[in-house]
Amino acid sequence: MNVLDYAVMALYALMIVAITLWAMRKVGSTRDFFAAGGKMPWWLSGVSHHMSGYSAAVFVAYAAVAYNMGITIYFWWAFPISIAVLIGSRLFAPRWARLRIHMNIESPMEYLSTRYNVPTQMVLAWSGVLLKTFDVGAKWAAIAVIINVFTGLDPLIGICISGALSLFYTVMGGLWADACNDFGQFVVQFVAAIVMVVAVAMHLGGFAELFTIWQHLPVTHTEIVQEPYTLGFILAYFVIYTLSYNGGTWNLAQRFIAAPAGRDARKAALLSAALYLIWPLILFWPMWAAPLLFPNLSDPSRSYSVMAMELLPNGLIGLVLVAMFTHTLSMTSSDANAITAVVTRDILPGMLPRRFQRGKSSLLVARLTAFLFIITTLIIAMNASRFGGVLSLLIIWFGGLVGPISIPMLLGLLPAFRRSGSAAALVSWAVGVGAFFCVKFIFNDVSTATQVAAPVLSSLVLFVVMGWLRRAPVRPEVDTLLAALNQDQDMSASTRWPQSHNASQEG
Repeated sequence: MNVLDYAVMALYALMIVAITLWAMRKVGSTRDFFAAGGKMPWWLSGVSHHMSGYSAAVFVAYAAVAYNMGITIYFWWAFPISIAVLIGSRLFAPRWARLRIHMNIESPMEYLSTRYNVPTQMVLAWSGVLLKTFDVGAKWAAIAVIINVFTGLDPLIGICISGALSLFYTVMGGLWADACNDFGQFVVQFVAAIVMVVAVAMHLGGFAELFTIWQHLPVTHTEIVQEPYTLGFILAYFVIYTLSYNGGTWNLAQRFIAAPAGRDARKAALLSAALYLIWPLILFWPMWAAPLLFPNLSDPSRSYSVMAMELLPNGLIGLVLVAMFTHTLSMTSSDANAITAVVTRDILPGMLPRRFQRGKSSLLVARLTAFLFIITTLIIAMNASRFGGVLSLLIIWFGGLVGPISIPMLLGLLPAFRRSGSAAALVSWAVGVGAFFCVKFIFNDVSTATQVAAPVLSSLVLFVVMGWLRRAPVRPEVDTLLAALNQDQDMSASTRWPQSHNASQEG
């Protein structure tokens, strides 16, 4: 890299600063900080949902899978996500926006005190915060690898630089800054990805050669199903993606919560689903061609970075680095905002009810919590190797634990599961988490598919079956809530959920 590349990076940093300063003018309360005041346009929500759904790990951990194994990465990652979000555009996305309209929520977990009770809300909130702390740490570690390849900087310095930039716009600009920076980052990424495809095509001998790479790659590179990404693994991850990308991952739920109405949230989900179907093909094609251009790489996780360094002229190298960098900033910043919402709106009122009133939160406390969360994840990133590396944190830990946490939250929105109460939520969570630790640490010779599938399936079965077997009547406020989420209604004050229902329900 030379001065041109660093100039590109400096311009990108200035763009983030400018957007954040603009967003700060729109943040006057926690409602603006966490939910953009419910005024985010559907196209911005859709692009932000897409950009917040993956990080620079795509260019590190997933690039290694693409280099070694070919198209399987698209069919167990991008394609299932697209189908999952498409399904969620009807079932889940509109309900998140309606929750904000009817219950005045700012956190994805806030409605659980009414749907179940406060203890259930606290258990799911605490476990989700712990999980996302490690998940975000893995993403900081991934961007550090990329910065190291491009600039030679020590990974620890790379982690600190990216963390500092994220701290600035997350703490100061809230969800508005996150979403607007996501859009700017998507534009940068779009240009950089097209540049990379063109560079690879030119070095292969022309654009037509992009479609002939499969004739020169090992035959296994065109196999969708291959170890350890078996059909069972793909199906298990499809269930996980359906839960995660429709709101089980809290920052993605926030994009729907911020939409003005259910129909806007639906359009946002449809846009994100279309992007997941098409855009990863453009991102992955250079990674699939990498073994032909750079065979026998000792570390395939560096394949995309090495291609950029070797194939692109100065200036464009910086552009590609910025594009990969933006993915981590987008996801980690939105995660920090979501975690902050849960801590300030759910956990603190439950722990210290005399100091923090439920349903209310301080903008100062919100910003301080965001700061502390990001600092904690940076410390975890510096110790990622202790948890099995980036790919293990992303695929095994997150995939194994997100299901038990998100099943009560997502299925709790649907009338079909109205009889699954707090007992079903807590038991399904406990059994799912227990199953994960059993297959991870006790029966540690099981396949990756089993490690991922056992927690989510055991949790799902228990939540559904316990609801079917329950004979106790459903509380009236639960039926009223679920009925209100079924369709868009007039948003006048008379149709909003009574504020009293935002208080704790201990029954």
